[in-house]
Amino acid sequence: MDVLDAKANGGPPMEIIDDVVTVREHEAFVAKHMPDLGHDVKDFYVYTWRLTNWKELEMKLTSPEFVCGGHRWRILLFPFGNSNTPPNDTVSVYLDHADPKKSPEGWHACVQFALVISNIHDPTIYTVSHTHHRFTAEECDWGFTSFSELRKLLNVQEGHHRPTIENESADITVYVRVLEDPAGVLWHNFVNYDSKKETGYVGLKNQGATGYMNILLQSLFCIRYLRKASGTAVYQIPTEDKHPTESIPLALQRVFYHLETSDQPVETTELTKSFGWGPSDSFYQRDVQEFNRVLQDELESEMKGTKAEGAIAKLFVGKMKSYIKCVNVDYEEVIIEEFKYIQLRVKGMKNLYESFKYFVAVQMMEGEKKYHTKGYGLQDAKKGFIFESFPPVLHIQLERFQYDTQRDAMVKINDRHEFPFEIDLAEFIDEVQTKPGNWIYKLHGVFVHSGNIDGGHYFALIKPDPDTRWLKFDDDRVTPVIDREVLEENYGGEPLNEIPPRWKRFQVRETQWFTTAYILVYVREAATNDLLGPFKEED
Repeated sequence: MDVLDAKANGGPPMEIIDDVVTVREHEAFVAKHMPDLGHDVKDFYVYTWRLTNWKELEMKLTSPEFVCGGHRWRILLFPFGNSNTPPNDTVSVYLDHADPKKSPEGWHACVQFALVISNIHDPTIYTVSHTHHRFTAEECDWGFTSFSELRKLLNVQEGHHRPTIENESADITVYVRVLEDPAGVLWHNFVNYDSKKETGYVGLKNQGATGYMNILLQSLFCIRYLRKASGTAVYQIPTEDKHPTESIPLALQRVFYHLETSDQPVETTELTKSFGWGPSDSFYQRDVQEFNRVLQDELESEMKGTKAEGAIAKLFVGKMKSYIKCVNVDYEEVIIEEFKYIQLRVKGMKNLYESFKYFVAVQMMEGEKKYHTKGYGLQDAKKGFIFESFPPVLHIQLERFQYDTQRDAMVKINDRHEFPFEIDLAEFIDEVQTKPGNWIYKLHGVFVHSGNIDGGHYFALIKPDPDTRWLKFDDDRVTPVIDREVLEENYGGEPLNEIPPRWKRFQVRETQWFTTAYILVYVREAATNDLLGPFKEED
């Protein structure tokens, strides 16, 4: 049997407890010794196993079975140790899945548990260790090889009036929390994980620091309109007699084709070479929005004069109006500009709606700031921006990176900034001439940056279509995620439910989140079927 030690895998150290909470006060015990890991509890059970004649116990024994979360469990005990240490030196104890071979193929159970050895007469005297684990057929037992030195359990310890194992008798109790795993990958080790089988999608290989490119390519790939033969698609760009390392459109077509047909992560070296980049360039991390601009410019250039001409503008280009309008005279200056993305402020903004309000906020030009007009002289005026239209696919860049004048350097803004699954942008349109609801947008993708100004890692959260769950595209791996992983975990700032300080060293994730949403991709609700709808035979 391959036995693993939770302590060697990040579990908390053993604790000798002398507080007033007893092992029999289940609710109080859990509150004290089993921190909330932030996952919904499917089932909970407490089981106690009494042992006598400790010194005469077999080298290995198991408790009677009990059921929790639809699985049968038991305590696995090595009363004199299960390691290479000298015999009779340690106690090893584990939680063991009782019948892993009889369980359905591919089964797993995510379990948080605490193992306790306590005095049978005084339940305030006990030793406890807790951990969590994803139980599978390959890893069906988990616990503590070095739970405690046996001599410490047999002798009276400081602050106690009797030993834990008294007269060769003790209780072994296990507190078991079986947790919900709606995404199916909680605490997964991803050994032999098959992205295609689990999600229908495959990842992209990272050449060194090309994660920014990978997430953009996956996002564009999931906009199916770009790949439809019936539309003005990427595949409509003529690439005959071209070489993929010298033609950006052909290299992109090949990436898309392999993403559609491969069951393994796809290479992107042809695409990077088509940009004229050498091996060293693959280790230079670029800004994802800047790469998006360069890629779209290159595609637009290649689309001119072809069936695909206008595709980029049709999908990604909107219009905004900058204006200066006098208050007291009939005078207005207007400039209409196209945009492929919107950059919105994060600092001081609670959420995306507030950021839009800030963007279109009217500035008064009065007093010393009066506007000098042609023909009317200095006048009080209103200055601002308003949108003429939003594109079907709207890219929003959050201002997470700013210049700090005090530090004289660029810094990353990790402030909390919330964004919704759906937003109505009608109030930010200058004149809405279409039917109501035309400017409702659904969240389609979140480009996430984990790290600081000096570097980090990109991954994307994308909902490929209305009928597919949210997926995490992290280089060569694609995994399902839950709503909290899309929104709450990428707002930035501090978590709303702060973990008590005493448990911070045990938690799975840092409480100060430097993992934040950087680019948001919204799709106009009315265009969803055209943009993300399933392929037809002609496509």
